[in-house]
Amino acid sequence: MWCQRLAWLLRGSSGCRWVRSGAAAARRHHTAPRSLRCAWQLHGDHLELRYGNTLMRLDFVWLRDHCRSASCYNAKTNQRSLDTASVDLAIRPQAVRVDESTLFLTWPDGHVTRYGLEWLVKNSYEGQQKQVMHPRILWNAEIYRQAQVPSVDCRSFLETDEGLKEFLQNFLLYGIAFVENVTPTKEDTEILAERISIIRETIYGRMWYFTSDFSRGDTAYTKLALDRHTDTTYFQEPCGIQVFHCLKHEGTGGRTLLVDGFHAAEQVLRRAPEHFELLSRVPLKHEYVENVGGCHNHMIGVGPVLNVYPWNNELYLIRYNNYDRAVINTVPHDVVRRWYHAHRALTTELRRPENELWVKLKPGKALFVDNWRVLHGREAFTGYRQLCGCYLTRDDVLNTARLLGLQA
Repeated sequence: MWCQRLAWLLRGSSGCRWVRSGAAAARRHHTAPRSLRCAWQLHGDHLELRYGNTLMRLDFVWLRDHCRSASCYNAKTNQRSLDTASVDLAIRPQAVRVDESTLFLTWPDGHVTRYGLEWLVKNSYEGQQKQVMHPRILWNAEIYRQAQVPSVDCRSFLETDEGLKEFLQNFLLYGIAFVENVTPTKEDTEILAERISIIRETIYGRMWYFTSDFSRGDTAYTKLALDRHTDTTYFQEPCGIQVFHCLKHEGTGGRTLLVDGFHAAEQVLRRAPEHFELLSRVPLKHEYVENVGGCHNHMIGVGPVLNVYPWNNELYLIRYNNYDRAVINTVPHDVVRRWYHAHRALTTELRRPENELWVKLKPGKALFVDNWRVLHGREAFTGYRQLCGCYLTRDDVLNTARLLGLQA
């Protein structure tokens, strides 16, 4: 896979060198209780350390750079004090010692660095490969219905940390979450959104009304059906969270379609990993050109359909919008056809009926959607239909979740 190739490139092709002292070869040292036995060995430019079930290769410069001593790291501000550019790139410790829980390194200038072994497991590259950044429950329509994920009452959401935490836990796990009993006005929806994040102002404004008057140059401002998609793919950083609140609908149709894009991508990875790899490697342009009334915009965003963390291959963003995909001119001719096959495989998964969750938005029920994960769409409708909503900054939503003790 792509992440494995990157890891190989980062490691380099040269073999390890065993450190010798005189004629004696470097020995492997053992310490710690039998339950978490620790063994370590010095190499030419790094320390190899096994603790528990994790084998870590820790570069000497990395070990000096990440020192948490008072002179190197400000524990009050959680910021590095050490000038990394001052570290000798050929540095190596003069002495190494490991006890049951701590690694000690003495550097040529006499400075001593201490690391907890658990901290190293958590923060090493090898440890990160085993960790999931964002725990999630992947779902199709049946899985979501059987989970019976509760909506959160508006008052509990606004006035209690418990209600807010329950909402955010649902959102982090499933990529969607609902708040009930919201006063159906734009102003009250704005108050709701600001409970968890700063509202992200875009070319559509801060808070927007959404009707079928074609006041903007976008298919969404019509009564037509909308196929599943993620929003603002034409932003260099697509908006993280979208809020929908139906204020009024006098007519029929208009149900909202929700599809877990990560679940669909997981199926592609399982059935055709080469398609997943290609979709995570090939950058595409998405474009929004608008010349309607007084609105004139030309937005371009670039990125692959699937975005993964290279160290553990964890998917964190899907950029899928066939309406706004620009001319494909970032792909060489010998890759184009393979990309279309990969895109077709993902589209097939996204369009499977069992993956479609249909919900009817009504006044008083607000929907929050993870725009980096869950695709949304709409069936055609009749009559007058008015929605309001906004985009939220993803960083602030995750910040709120972490402050409440959630993994985000």
